[in-house]
Amino acid sequence: MIELLLTSFPVLIRYIQLRLRGEAMTIWNMKTALYAWACLAFALFVTIFYFHPKSYTGLVPFRTISVVAQANGPVTEVAVENGQAVKAGDLLFRIENSSQTAALTQAKAELAQLDAAEAKAKDALTLAKASVTSANASLAKLQQDLDQAQTLLDRNVGTQDKVRELEAAVISAEATREAAEAQTDVAETDLSQSIPAQRAVAEAAVQRAQVELDHTEVRAYADGTVTQMAMSVGSPASQLVLRPGMVIIPERGEDAHLRVIAGFPQVARATLYEGMPAEIACESNLNLSNRDAVLPAHIVAIQPAIASGQVTPGGDLLEPSARATRGSILVYFELLHPEHEAIMLDGSGCIIQTYTNRLPGVFGHVISATGVVKAAGLRLKVWGALIAGVGLGGGGH
Repeated sequence: MIELLLTSFPVLIRYIQLRLRGEAMTIWNMKTALYAWACLAFALFVTIFYFHPKSYTGLVPFRTISVVAQANGPVTEVAVENGQAVKAGDLLFRIENSSQTAALTQAKAELAQLDAAEAKAKDALTLAKASVTSANASLAKLQQDLDQAQTLLDRNVGTQDKVRELEAAVISAEATREAAEAQTDVAETDLSQSIPAQRAVAEAAVQRAQVELDHTEVRAYADGTVTQMAMSVGSPASQLVLRPGMVIIPERGEDAHLRVIAGFPQVARATLYEGMPAEIACESNLNLSNRDAVLPAHIVAIQPAIASGQVTPGGDLLEPSARATRGSILVYFELLHPEHEAIMLDGSGCIIQTYTNRLPGVFGHVISATGVVKAAGLRLKVWGALIAGVGLGGGGH
């Protein structure tokens, strides 16, 4: 309608001319003006719609957290209610944990046995070192006696039997010392290698058992609101992601900017660009006062691929005719004013209007100025969506 009004000046000029001449207005003498009007209107329509693309598929996306159990068993306690706000680390529900508790107790008992084994190995090491000291002393004494006996034998005072007896005693003492040293090595190996290795295994078993026990207490991993809770005390804990016991809608992070996505026709690719100004009107923000209904934004990213062309590995060959539906260009928007993010409801459907403003020259400024037509049209559509939303426009609500 606005486009027709802007391009109606040929008809108005012709009408004034006919009035000044006193001629009657007929189709014949108005045909040129009407033709010029139609051509100008068509050109203006094409220009405005080409350089200022619009999308009705805007969406405020958000993620949900599916809460599933990591352990089997019936639910023994449900600590939250549907619609309750939770913080990260809050308990959601508990699962029967008798087997996990028993496994943890056994693992701790095995670890305690290693403490006793380590104390025993230390005592064995002390005893082995004492045996080595005693064996060295005995060996030194026997070696001295052997030397004296050999000296006496050399002087023809001693006997050969005495020397042989002391030589056998020295060999026996050396064997005793080697046995004591071997016991010392065994005890040191137990303390430095065997027991530490067994302790590491036992500590890992305790940690594993503790983790299994912790899995019987399901806690929130993020701040959010509990919804779609489908469990009660006594019901089996679900471990299927597709069938969660409850869902958490996480809160927006303070450092994460809200982004709105929308699909545009593929022919708009030549017009869209990062930084392009836009306006966003979401249905959940519509109101009679029209306050905060149309929010300024800009394009922050354009997806470099069209989703409908995605090919996944499979046994069937690709048939392009089976993909007759053309996909759209996915565009990401951010609001210019961060304070507007608080009034945006997750999941809202939005109308998004973009405006070209970087064309050079006078012609570029004229095209940029035509964006006011789309801005006015967007506000008219906002009122139309409001009327339809309250049920006056044939809506089903």
